[in-house]
Amino acid sequence: MKFQKLGNSDIEISAIGFGGNVLTTFFGPVDDDKSLKTLNHAVDLGLTFMDTSNSYGGGVNEELFARLAAERRDDIVLSTKFGFVEGGVCGTPEHVREECEKSLKRLGVDVIDLYYQHRVDPDVPIEETIGAMKELITAGKVLSLGMSEAAPATIRRAHAVYPISALQTEYSMWSRFAENEILPTCQELGITYVGYSPMGRGFLSGTVTDPSTLVENDRRRGMPRLSEDNLDHNLALVQTVKDIAEAKGVGMGQIAMAWIFASPYDIVPIPGTRNPKHVEDNIAALDIVLTPDEKTLLDETFSDENVKGLRSPERVLSTVDKG
Repeated sequence: MKFQKLGNSDIEISAIGFGGNVLTTFFGPVDDDKSLKTLNHAVDLGLTFMDTSNSYGGGVNEELFARLAAERRDDIVLSTKFGFVEGGVCGTPEHVREECEKSLKRLGVDVIDLYYQHRVDPDVPIEETIGAMKELITAGKVLSLGMSEAAPATIRRAHAVYPISALQTEYSMWSRFAENEILPTCQELGITYVGYSPMGRGFLSGTVTDPSTLVENDRRRGMPRLSEDNLDHNLALVQTVKDIAEAKGVGMGQIAMAWIFASPYDIVPIPGTRNPKHVEDNIAALDIVLTPDEKTLLDETFSDENVKGLRSPERVLSTVDKG
C-alpha cells in the first residue's frame, strides 16, 4: 500500500480509500457480517481511509463502521458527513453540532478524523457552516474538515475560514468535469481531492452492462448514462477499456483506477465493493502503469462530448453547489 498526507493536515491516509455507500441497500440487499469481513480484509491489506455518511442507510452505514472501529480504531482514518435532510440539505450551525454528536454516537468513537459537509446549503452562508465545523475541531471532536460537490468559489470562501483538507466529488474517466476549475483550485489550496465512483458505478469495470439485470431497488437503474437512449453508445466507449485491460492482462476496473493514478493532481479514489477480491484488485492497480498512448486514448475516448447522458439524475444534481 502507498500512503500520503491528507491535505492541510498531519493525517496519513492510504492512497486508496473505501467508499462505504456500496455496503448499504443503495445497491440492493446487503449482509453486514460479510461487509465487515470485506472491511477487515481491506485493513489487513493496508487500506486505512474509510468513508461513510450519516445519510448512507439513514445512519446504518455508520453503525457498520462502528463495528470495524471497535476492533481496529488505531488502524483506520474515519471520515463521515452531514448535510442531507428530508427534502434537501441543511448547513446551519445547530445542525452541524447536532449531527456531529449523532455520528460520534453511531460510530462509537470520541473523534472523527475527517468531517465533511455532504452538500452546500444555498440558504446558509458557507462561513457560518464552516465556522461551526471549526468549533468542532476546537472542541476535539473532529480532526480535519472536508466538503463535497462544492464549487471553486465556495471552496475558497470556506478555506478562508478554516483550511479544508479534502473535497469529495465524483471523478472517473467518464466524469471529468472537475478538471476545468475544481481540481486546479484544490491543487492551489493544498486540498486532497477524494474521488467517488471512480469506476462509474460499475460501468467502467465491466460489471454493469445491462441495468435490467440489476436488482429492483438498485438505484443505478435510474442513472441517465445507463438509459435505453445512452446505453449502447456508452458501452461502445467502454470497449476501449476492455481492450487495454486484455492487452495488459488486468481487470477493466484496474485500468479505470490506473487512469486516475496517472493524473497530475492529488486524487484519492474511494471505490466501494462487497467483494474482498476486488479490494485486492483495487490496491494492485497502484502498480499498473499506463503508457502515454494508452492514457491519451482513454482521455480522448471519454471526453465530455463523447459520453452521453448526465452523470446522475437531475434531482441529484440539483443539490450540487453552483458557487
